[in-house]
Amino acid sequence: MIEIELNANSDIGLITQMKEAIGGTIEDKWSECILTVNNENAIGNIRFIPFDWGVNLLDFNIKFHKDFVFSIKAVDKYNPIRFIYPYVGYLKHRFGIHNEESKIDQYQSLIFTNKSGGYNYLHFPKNEQLEINFIEIVRRKFLKKRTTNVTTLNDKLHEMFVDTNHEYRFANYGTFSLKMADLVKKLKNVKGKGMLRILKIEAKVYEILSFHIQQHNRLLEGVSLPTSLTKSELKIVRKLGNAILKKPAESYSLDELSIKSGLTQAKLQDGFKFLFNRTVTEYIRHVRLESARDMLKNTDLNISQIVYSIGFSSRSYFSKIFREKYDITPNEFKKKLLIVVQEK
Repeated sequence: MIEIELNANSDIGLITQMKEAIGGTIEDKWSECILTVNNENAIGNIRFIPFDWGVNLLDFNIKFHKDFVFSIKAVDKYNPIRFIYPYVGYLKHRFGIHNEESKIDQYQSLIFTNKSGGYNYLHFPKNEQLEINFIEIVRRKFLKKRTTNVTTLNDKLHEMFVDTNHEYRFANYGTFSLKMADLVKKLKNVKGKGMLRILKIEAKVYEILSFHIQQHNRLLEGVSLPTSLTKSELKIVRKLGNAILKKPAESYSLDELSIKSGLTQAKLQDGFKFLFNRTVTEYIRHVRLESARDMLKNTDLNISQIVYSIGFSSRSYFSKIFREKYDITPNEFKKKLLIVVQEK
């Protein structure tokens, strides 16, 4: 195991020190700084993008050939709150005052920061493909942003965000989340060049940061991974959810979904409630109504055509549940759209 101390006191300093430790070359264009490595230490890249107001992205897509432990010193000038999510692979973390490492599994989140002068140990395993998303918040800069309102955060996170003198140590090992995986995947798939690309990436970074905070709130409220399902079973549930999203008009029943997935009906219900905050039936209805609303906006189909194209057999039932969900009837919604078009 190779331990490397990093004591950067600036945004770019961290990745520069990583280059000095493991080798590679750094390419910088449009504020997107990429360290590419292909040597006896590792193969892959680490991307660093600083945004305004002290928000930074570190994106690992790398395989280390040796066990590396990065010992990151919390210095006065640069001691951010870090939000970490392993999209592929895992890592381990501990503070310098602890001897035992805590494992952050794939799809599990970690939020942490340290006291000034303290050490954060991040252990990256050898021969493990790693795709790890880091978001860093430099508090003094972030709090100067006009739209930043940390008073809305829960007490724990609020205390960390306003701790600009870095007097407190904090770590939260979050629960398993596949929704976060979807957000990180979208971030990885951002296309474009130059400023437009950076703006798109920044928007995704803030979306991921928001979800980290939501996850922390849910954990404080006692919402955790359902004990009835394994992680692999939750992946099956997510796959079913995506299939329904793509083909809402298909005929779905709990019996058929249970047979297709190999999961019991009880596990399906637990999984859908955890991932989508809805029962199976509620999720199917939600997807169909969202699809119907999109069709009302973007097609010339009449309401009867839309009703049957999304898998409903009764127009009156469709109108009833559409109004319950959106507080407007489909007819009223369509008329409202026509008025907007005419005004343009």
